[in-house]
Amino acid sequence: MPSTKHTLSDSQLALLVLFICFAFNMAGRGIADTYVAFLLPLEAEFGWSRSGISSVYSIYMLANGLSAPFIGVLFDRWGPRVVYTTGILIMGTAYVTAGHLNELWQFHFFIGLAGGIGISALGMVPSTSLISRWFRGNTSTAIGIAYAGFGAGSLLVVPFAQYLIDWQGWRTAYFVLGGVLLCFLPIVLFLPWKRIKAGRQDPDAPVLPVSKNRLSFEPLRQAMRTRAFWALAQVFFFTAFAIYIILVQTIVFLVESGFTPLQAATAFGMAGMLSVIGVSTAGFLADKFGARPTVTASFVCTFLGIILLFVLSYFPSQWALALFVLLFGIAQGARGPIVSTISARAFPGKAQTTIYGTVYACMSIGAALGAYTSGLLYDLSGTYRLGFAFSMVSVLLAVTPFWTSSAIASPRPKA
Repeated sequence: MPSTKHTLSDSQLALLVLFICFAFNMAGRGIADTYVAFLLPLEAEFGWSRSGISSVYSIYMLANGLSAPFIGVLFDRWGPRVVYTTGILIMGTAYVTAGHLNELWQFHFFIGLAGGIGISALGMVPSTSLISRWFRGNTSTAIGIAYAGFGAGSLLVVPFAQYLIDWQGWRTAYFVLGGVLLCFLPIVLFLPWKRIKAGRQDPDAPVLPVSKNRLSFEPLRQAMRTRAFWALAQVFFFTAFAIYIILVQTIVFLVESGFTPLQAATAFGMAGMLSVIGVSTAGFLADKFGARPTVTASFVCTFLGIILLFVLSYFPSQWALALFVLLFGIAQGARGPIVSTISARAFPGKAQTTIYGTVYACMSIGAALGAYTSGLLYDLSGTYRLGFAFSMVSVLLAVTPFWTSSAIASPRPKA
């Protein structure tokens, strides 16, 4: 039988790359986001504080972000086969092990640290580099489709985890989630990675070089001297803070507002479904109309969604919940493909993945602080409204660079 790499055309391989990126985003991020469904069961069994339980998710996001530059180096040096295999082994093993845990520090290590490193290896850091090699004319649209895997994961995996928890308990749920992820390992080992890593065979477009020697961090240092780098870092940091101060506590907030756990998990999943639409179209809209109007519209939707959370905290109702899911969900993640595309265009070359990984780290740090802050503010005030206010301020700080910095508002940012 002929080898797969000799039978697939460039167009077919491009679609395969897009499917791989979408699938691993869906599996990895979907499983990671199931932690929001485990908050109440863990609190009920162990009696830990809300901030203590939320700190696990904060460590996960910190590990996700701080490991991203190193995942970028690993990708630039060894390629996607090593990166994806590493991510599956680390994250799958950690989640299988999580079913045996009894101490908070153990959750910090396996779900937080190991889970964060695993999702970094499966997520948008390798995806952005691969897609930029295969979709040079419509990069934003392709990255948007890959990013939609995050929303698909929330739609499919989080309600599935809630069902497993209700049916067999949280320990069994962790066993199943980790086992499912490990099932991807044989598929990863036999994909045509050498051909995939090389990129589209276009004589008019140079293939990104991959050095076999020790990689230098000098391109990263040069990137960090540009306005574009720090503008993108600001967007990612404050967007993540605004979203995750809400996201981690969404199911718990809805349950405490009078909705059933399954209704709350379904609403979370529906928001994820809508994010598939929003994220997959955000790249297309940015390619057609520009980054500034597309990003601004998405932040307006997020801001209005947070206002609806205030309404729900006083007057819980199905219509307010539906509007929140619609507005917050359609904008969730919509900034991701746009920032990824700007980063890829601003910082091309062999260190592209390392540079984007560092920008991505800023997002994860913001998410970690947002997740922990949400639990801390609840412990201090007994309400989520203060967290909602912090989120609204962060939205304004996140959108600001698109109106004050030409470095990212223009199609190709300059230093």
